Amino acid sequence: MVTKERILETLSAIVDPDLGKDIVTLGFIANLEVEEGSDGAHVLLEIRITTPACPVRDEFKLQAEQLVGALEGVVTVTVTISSQSMGEQRHTTSAESGLKNVGALIAIASCKGGVGKSTVAAAMARELTQRGHRVGLLDTDIFGPSIPTLFNRHDQDLESGPGNTLLPADINGLKVMSFGFWLGDSPAVMRGPMVTNYVQQFLHGVSWGELDYLLLDLPPGTGDIQLTITQTVQLDGAVVVTTPQPLALADVGKGILMFEKVDVPVLGVVENMAYFEADGVRHAVFGSDGAASLQQRFGVELLGQLPLDPARYGTTFDGDIDLLEVRDTVDATVRALGSASVTRDPAIVDYDERQLRLSWPDGREVAIDNLLLRSNCGCAHCVNEFTGERTIDRSQIPADIKAEEVRTVGNYAVSIKWSDGHSTGLYPYRTIEQLAATATSDAAVASNAAEVSG
Repeated sequence: MVTKERILETLSAIVDPDLGKDIVTLGFIANLEVEEGSDGAHVLLEIRITTPACPVRDEFKLQAEQLVGALEGVVTVTVTISSQSMGEQRHTTSAESGLKNVGALIAIASCKGGVGKSTVAAAMARELTQRGHRVGLLDTDIFGPSIPTLFNRHDQDLESGPGNTLLPADINGLKVMSFGFWLGDSPAVMRGPMVTNYVQQFLHGVSWGELDYLLLDLPPGTGDIQLTITQTVQLDGAVVVTTPQPLALADVGKGILMFEKVDVPVLGVVENMAYFEADGVRHAVFGSDGAASLQQRFGVELLGQLPLDPARYGTTFDGDIDLLEVRDTVDATVRALGSASVTRDPAIVDYDERQLRLSWPDGREVAIDNLLLRSNCGCAHCVNEFTGERTIDRSQIPADIKAEEVRTVGNYAVSIKWSDGHSTGLYPYRTIEQLAATATSDAAVASNAAEVSG
């Protein structure tokens, strides 16, 4: 006889590649029924994944069908894939809000203008729509809305929805709203309180209906609009857009730290205009090591690198697009969103006058000397953001340096206030582990050399 326990044991062989745990432990098995017939067992199984566009959903379905179908006594296996509704987890969305039936809210942001943030937001929204998902795109840039131009909708009429709401424009299945539809070619001349009121209206006063994803195209910077949005609704994640230019990369950290301060998970960074191709050769016109620099300094993942390719990407998005780099970027973003939605075991931080220690519930531990960690700070005060050269010498740091306050940032880094007054650095767990491993290796080499010479 086929039991539910035996089926769950079998399904535990399916591991989520991003979360590193099996789907049974993660609680993805939403429903399991076994119907015994004269010919054997008929299994009905529902797997509830973290987000509708999860790239491995079909792989989960196939593996479940094969594994359960191979059990002795099983005649048929019917597997359905559903997804968690992030909208149900949101703390806001009153009955009057247009967001009440919206799933994931994803901010697309940058701290520097001119990096193509709106282009990235439009491309991602269009790609998700082409995959059959219900998607909305909200342009929250009051002073410089770009979405009307990107979708070739300069004379878009706004229609009234239920109550006092507005209906978003439907552009080939993608729901779009922009303050530019309201303004036309007129400039937005207004002060802070008026801007806040308009942002509130566009957040809650648009009748979006049921959406899987709503992408918010934020204006550049970390000003009133960003703060209004993060304080009004619970964002499920943020994507930071930059170019590989040192000047643009220097501002990325401000955006990352802003989202961390308001408890919005940073899903990762997208490098726009990363290269152009000529005669089959890629040319990184703005440099090629920006992603590695960001990962080293902030611990954030690179979600994608998008090209300079006006013929295929970056003109208008009122029709379909077909670009591998955009598809890969969306896949990485969706996977990061799914990972962010699952509560992970946090690192336990301990520190004293000699070292800082990190430990995880799975038994992993790392310890690093205070002086070594402080001297490897990657902030703008300690590293030249244009050349990458370290501007602080280890001899300038007090030998008895110690952490006075340590704060975890997301689930990937710590922020430290040091006894010398320095507090602007962010130390990714990955960087701490690498430094500790290098120090251990160097110590071992030195010890061996001493034994040989002795």
